[in-house]
Amino acid sequence: MAVYSVTVNGVKTSLTADDPNTPLLYLLQEQLQLMGPKYGCGLGQCGACTVLANGQPIRSCITAVADVAGMTLLSIEGLGTTANPHPLQQAFISQQAMQCGYCLSGPMLYGKAFIDANPGATADQINAALGQTQLICRCNSYPRMLHALALYAQGKTA
Repeated sequence: MAVYSVTVNGVKTSLTADDPNTPLLYLLQEQLQLMGPKYGCGLGQCGACTVLANGQPIRSCITAVADVAGMTLLSIEGLGTTANPHPLQQAFISQQAMQCGYCLSGPMLYGKAFIDANPGATADQINAALGQTQLICRCNSYPRMLHALALYAQGKTA
């Protein structure tokens, strides 16, 4: 059994695994009870399992726990709380930018990473960046998600 030190949502913790290739997603769900990143495809194709690793989006279903040792991870739960949502979460809420929310980790965290690197990004720039991510949303809330991301990029939430 190997132990991997990481910081998850601001808390230093250890993840344990028999195999260093164990997908990070499994440990986030099983050991930390984080349910924001979801198992969608298991192949890194849909983005439902997205987390940020040192500020960069990764697909946790295909990322080995050994590959994130020592990193700072942020899941959708780490953005804000129900009582005090992060401005990005508030923008998604105000725009009703999700239906089931299953895919939400992907567009929200890819969007956050892009906007953090490109403050004030326009809707067209955000759309182009997200277009390269191959995120899959089955309820087809893309226009509302894009609008919420654009509001966040402009410093607005509604």
